[in-house]
Amino acid sequence: MEAWARKHTRFILDPVVSALARTGISPNALTFLGLLINVVAGILIGLGQVIWGGVVMTFIGMPFDAIDGALARATQKQSRFGAFFDSTLDRVAEAALLIGLAALFIQRADALSVLVAFAAMVGSFMVSYTRARAEGLDIECKVGLFSRLGRFLLLAVGLLLNQPVITVWLLAILSTTTAIQRVVHVYNQTRT
Repeated sequence: MEAWARKHTRFILDPVVSALARTGISPNALTFLGLLINVVAGILIGLGQVIWGGVVMTFIGMPFDAIDGALARATQKQSRFGAFFDSTLDRVAEAALLIGLAALFIQRADALSVLVAFAAMVGSFMVSYTRARAEGLDIECKVGLFSRLGRFLLLAVGLLLNQPVITVWLLAILSTTTAIQRVVHVYNQTRT
């Protein structure tokens, strides 16, 4: 899904990446800035400004996430640390958004949705962890229904439509399903 999105948004991203490359800003700085933007979005959500949190995440945070890797490739500043840093901060950014949702549900005294928000966070982390651990065993593991882009698109739509409860339920279910799919995939790959 990510490769398809990257291919079909190049006409938008390439001019932005070219302009940023001329400024000399580092890809890692963009990664960090993207994290800060998602933290702001999480705070807005936690304060009850769900739609504004969605706007910040969707129209500012998500583009930063797409641009940092493209900038690294365009400026030939790709590095193993950069890839690690990006993946690590992606998890923190996702956590910030889901913690914001949990804080919103705490204010609403919706204990079940708080638990579901944390289940969504665990499911999201497990999708990433299962892939990383499989790749550590030299097994490609991009299988599954719901990648990171899918999770962010669901968050974007759910927040912009002001449907936080439905959003966390879908995130929890789809992320956990994807993690299970990856476990089954690795099991099948290691049986031989």
